Amino acid sequence: MADTGWPGCSKSLKGVVLDMCGVLYDSGEGDGVAIPGSIEAVEKLKASDLQLRFCTNETQATREKFVAKLQRLGFDISVSEVFSPAPAAVAVLKEKGLRPHLLVYDGVLPEFDSVDKTDPNCVVIGDAAENFSYQNVNEAFRVLIGLEKPLLFSLGQGRYYKETGGLKLDVGVYMKALEYACDLEAEVIGKPSSMFFQSVLNDMGLHPHEALMIGDDLVNDVGGAQRCGMKGVQVRTGKYRPTDERHPTVTADGTVDNLAQAVDVILSQRGH
Repeated sequence: MADTGWPGCSKSLKGVVLDMCGVLYDSGEGDGVAIPGSIEAVEKLKASDLQLRFCTNETQATREKFVAKLQRLGFDISVSEVFSPAPAAVAVLKEKGLRPHLLVYDGVLPEFDSVDKTDPNCVVIGDAAENFSYQNVNEAFRVLIGLEKPLLFSLGQGRYYKETGGLKLDVGVYMKALEYACDLEAEVIGKPSSMFFQSVLNDMGLHPHEALMIGDDLVNDVGGAQRCGMKGVQVRTGKYRPTDERHPTVTADGTVDNLAQAVDVILSQRGH
């Protein structure tokens, strides 16, 4: 009988999905810094018989600019392998005929060029960083509260993330503020949404039990993947905290020091 636990499940894997910030690199000044061993770990996965995709809640740049940054850091990665919330949000907006008011980082605005933004009938928020001023958040609130049926879309729901200079608040904090103020529930596009993980699996042509997610965010990376039926392994880099290993509701299938260690374990189990 197949071993469904970690790391035995590695033998039957067909695909690996990697979070990016906190797993591949730490963001910060300039392009950020690659986490030791992560560039080589990606190379090993690409040389194996496993499919590889990257799944990020990054919403401070277009996928093209984001991927270019990682390529400059030394990663072998292409835009088609990366799944991020903004393109997924654009698809939802077009499908539903919605016109968004955007509270996002300036760098990601080009992703929404093809969407009508006149007379907004919904709000989309992402990790807007310095754009999360009182004035801008209040403007988003006014749009929502003025709608008969307010719709709020959040590009992820992370609480915080790690940069080289320390931890920073993420979009989920501001999402919760707008939910509370408007008495509504946001629709999350990105991790931990099962629909987002399923879109990655569909691209690989795999069932959930055939894929493994590796991330630094216990709730959004690991927990989100597990709810979709995938295995989830947490790395002790990025936003990892020792308390994650005693979390009341989410337990990782495995915890490793970094991506390099995770990949070595996976490939050794597969006889590589």
